[in-house]
Amino acid sequence: MQPSMEFLTPEESAQVDEALLTSKDKFSTRLAIYSLRCLRQIARETGLALEEIPAEQVKTWIQKDESLKQNLDIDANFENFFTRLVIASLSPLKQIAQESALPLQDLTVQQVVKWFEKKGKIK
Repeated sequence: MQPSMEFLTPEESAQVDEALLTSKDKFSTRLAIYSLRCLRQIARETGLALEEIPAEQVKTWIQKDESLKQNLDIDANFENFFTRLVIASLSPLKQIAQESALPLQDLTVQQVVKWFEKKGKIK
């Protein structure tokens, strides 16, 4: 499998693990990174902007994602739940893009991790 298609690459996982985050924030960070990758791929395949991708496209992606199938027991309930999580992660991703003055598709893993760290310190 290509590294870009894994849930998180070892390097991405290391960046999240090294961050000063609570377990909840690490989960949210990992989800945001996965979601960004997923949405970018869907955008490339469909020509849609990341912000315009409908939930059904995300669900189809999740159904096809081999990295999820290898690591999780996926059924229809999980697909619906995870689709909602991916769509919900658009909110912090949009905030990160806005604060970074970058288009959503140009965000980096490091920017996502740093934003969640900063957010965690504010709490």
